[in-house]
Amino acid sequence: MPHTLALIALLPLVGFLFNGFFATALGGHRASERAAGIIGCAFPIAAFALTIKAFFDLQGGGYTPIVEPLYRWALIGSSSFEIAFYFDRLSAIMTLVVTGVGSVIHIYSTGYMHDDKSFGRFFAYLNLFLFFMLLLVLGRSMLVLFVGWEGVGMASYLLIGFWFDDLTNAKAGRKAFITNRIGDAGFLLGMFLLYRAFGTLDMDTINGAFVSGTGAAMLVPASLVGLLLFVGATGKSAQIPLYVWLPDAMAGPTPVSALIHAATMVTAGVYLTTRMSGIYMMAPEASHVIAVVGVLTAFFAATVALVQTDIKKVLAYSTVSQLGFMFLALGVGAYGVAIFHVVTHAFFKACLFLGAGSVIHALGGEQDIRKMGGLRNKIPLTFWTFAVATAAIAGIPGLAGFFSKDEILWYAFASTKGGAPWLWGMAALTALMTAFYMFRLLWLTFMGASRMSHEVEHHVHESPMSMTGVLMLLALLSAGGGYIAIPHFLEAQIPLPPVVDSLEQYKEPLLIVSIVLAFAGLGIAAFMFGGPAARPEGIKQALLPVHRLLSGKYFVDELYDRMIVKPLAWFSDVVLLRGGDKMLLDGSLNGLASLAQRTAGVLSRVQTGSLHLYALLVMVGIVGALLWSWRHV
Repeated sequence: MPHTLALIALLPLVGFLFNGFFATALGGHRASERAAGIIGCAFPIAAFALTIKAFFDLQGGGYTPIVEPLYRWALIGSSSFEIAFYFDRLSAIMTLVVTGVGSVIHIYSTGYMHDDKSFGRFFAYLNLFLFFMLLLVLGRSMLVLFVGWEGVGMASYLLIGFWFDDLTNAKAGRKAFITNRIGDAGFLLGMFLLYRAFGTLDMDTINGAFVSGTGAAMLVPASLVGLLLFVGATGKSAQIPLYVWLPDAMAGPTPVSALIHAATMVTAGVYLTTRMSGIYMMAPEASHVIAVVGVLTAFFAATVALVQTDIKKVLAYSTVSQLGFMFLALGVGAYGVAIFHVVTHAFFKACLFLGAGSVIHALGGEQDIRKMGGLRNKIPLTFWTFAVATAAIAGIPGLAGFFSKDEILWYAFASTKGGAPWLWGMAALTALMTAFYMFRLLWLTFMGASRMSHEVEHHVHESPMSMTGVLMLLALLSAGGGYIAIPHFLEAQIPLPPVVDSLEQYKEPLLIVSIVLAFAGLGIAAFMFGGPAARPEGIKQALLPVHRLLSGKYFVDELYDRMIVKPLAWFSDVVLLRGGDKMLLDGSLNGLASLAQRTAGVLSRVQTGSLHLYALLVMVGIVGALLWSWRHV
């Protein structure tokens, strides 16, 4: 089928147009909701089916990349900019995740968003987001990738602030949009440097030149370009210091959190870094920075997640932490392992977010885990799927998260491309905290005695099949997704880094330590929350200063507000608005108007209405003209 890749990308766009313009015209609320749901789900599912076809085409061609030019966008001098799609092993994995997980989240949303007054608009935005995400992962050039990059930023702004009647939601959307623009400035600068050096933005050409170390690659420092692109990645993928938007983004509907903040947009930075791995292979300094930022982000976010009481905020900080693990893998050259964790994380984190949505749905909107408990037998399908996903992210052996997390820990320790024992140590401690706070979340939400009000408890009910069916599928993938050998599948395209020979002897002992840490996290959570309520409260009081610091999220938001937001607001108000707009622009315009008014006042004195005076002035003018002419003859 010609233009298969173009169809994969464009099908969600068609769904957006249908839902955006026609769904509400198909009848009353019920009819339009049903139509919006069918349209909203059909196009992503069709895109997923075409992606499977494209994957088999890729496999049948011996994994030779499929290149699909669409049309020439612009011709500037000798440079041609075209819309073209590119399908290789890496983009195949990412496209399968985006369309596959995206499709089941759309199906889940038909139940979760049922009876919402803006049901059609929600599905239009979801489809629009999917279109831009597919542009991002299928684009052949950095220019097409950047269009998708900016597009997912815009669509996420619309989805995070979907319930914009609440000012908090609108502010969260704006915060995400602005924070990402800061990162995008770095991406743009890196892209400009590459274009200036190469005269093209074709990613294969650029990667090949850096790896071979010839031609234009000698004109631009790989570390500088790598760091600039990484600045863009820190925005999209919520790394220090630009992570602050993601926890606030939980203001959007829960399916948005699953789609954007688990499976797709937040992994865009990981994809960009992997796609441009040719640069980072030649930039050990930039790679080291990525590894350090990744492990610090993972550790930092995990500590904050320890004390969160909002079910979605726990998962939000968990996402930031897991993204840190991915960047740690990228920083030590294990690009295939990072993508492996992208895939397994998409499975178990989507299951966790959607499971949280099922809990919120059952409790009529309640998100505080201190007001839950005892839900295990009331919503059993939600409980068991949530438990499987929790065990997966905690690294319980045999489940998806165990395989990808263990690979990251190993390469952080032994990779010749920057591995170090201290990186492993911080990552291992983070893995322990991950197991603890996730089992804490599971325990406080589902286990023990009920802490719900009588009215809420009376109305608790299991979610509809459109939601629980998706949860069961994702739980299955969370359990078995680790057996997909993605690092080895990608190795033909992006080789795994060699490990230090003398460290090979530590591989099995470190694996045992990793398993012990997972069960230790489970055991500590069971000890603290499985006994009397006074036990965790006593520990909290003993560590009250630490608890306040973590509950306040290290007060980073307050610091940014005081050091950046308020000074910029003052500068905007006093210097730009009052000084620039009111004094300079308004003053200039008002001054010109005043000058014209005064000039008119002076001239108006001449116009007295007397014909005798006008005749005299005419005669004076004529005489003056004659005298001037006579003197110049």
